[in-house]
Amino acid sequence: MPRQQQAARPVRRRSYDQFCAAARALDSVGDRWTLLIVRELLAGPRRYTDLHADLPGVSTDVLASRLKDMEQSGLAVRRRLPPPAAAAVYELTERGHGLLPVLAALAEWGAPALAERRPTDAVRAHWFALPLLRALDGLTHTGVVEVHLDEGEFHVRTGVGPGAGSGRGTVDGEVGDVYGYGPAERPDARITLDAELCLALGRGEETLLEAVKDGRIEVVGEGPLAAELRGE
Repeated sequence: MPRQQQAARPVRRRSYDQFCAAARALDSVGDRWTLLIVRELLAGPRRYTDLHADLPGVSTDVLASRLKDMEQSGLAVRRRLPPPAAAAVYELTERGHGLLPVLAALAEWGAPALAERRPTDAVRAHWFALPLLRALDGLTHTGVVEVHLDEGEFHVRTGVGPGAGSGRGTVDGEVGDVYGYGPAERPDARITLDAELCLALGRGEETLLEAVKDGRIEVVGEGPLAAELRGE
C-alpha cells in the first residue's frame, strides 16, 4: 500500500512580531516590489505578463512570489477572465484598494527626489497618475479625465483620491479602477500637459486652474467636469 503523502505545510511569512499596527502593515506590504505591484493593480485587473512589463527590474520569480504573498494577505485575487479573453488576471481586493491613500502619501513624500530624471530611469505614463490625483482631489464633479503626456496616455477618475472619502474608485456602485492605461472609452474631459507640470501639481507648487489659465494645460470637453477644469 503506497504511503500517503503528507500535506505541505504553508510557509510562514517573515514577520516583525510586534504588536503594532505599522509593523503588521509592513508584514504585508513591506517587502520590495509589493507596493509597486499595488500601484499597477490600482488601474484594474492585469495579466502577469503585463505586470512584469510595467515593473522593469523585477525578476519573474520575485513577481510570482509577491503576488502569491498578496493573495495570502487578502490584498489581491487571481481569477480567469471569461472567453474570448480566457486569461488569468490579478486584481486588488477592497482591502488592497485601501492602500491608495498610503501610496498617494508616499508619492507626495518622495516627489522632491524627482527633481531630475536619471538616464537609467524607466518611465511609464501612468506612473504620473498618483501625483495628478492630488491636484484633482478638490474637484466637485466626478468622472473620467483622459490625460495626454509626451510619455503616453492614461486616464484617471476624479473623486477617488485620499480626500474623497473612500479612497478608492467607484463605478456603478462597485469598487473600480483609480486610473487606467491609454485613452478612455468615454472620457468626460481630456487634458494635455507635460510630465514636469504633472509633478509640480503633485507637489502643490502649481494649481490646475493656474496652469489652465496660462495655457500650460489644454482642456477639451463640453460637460460639467471639463467646465470645472477650465474654471467656468
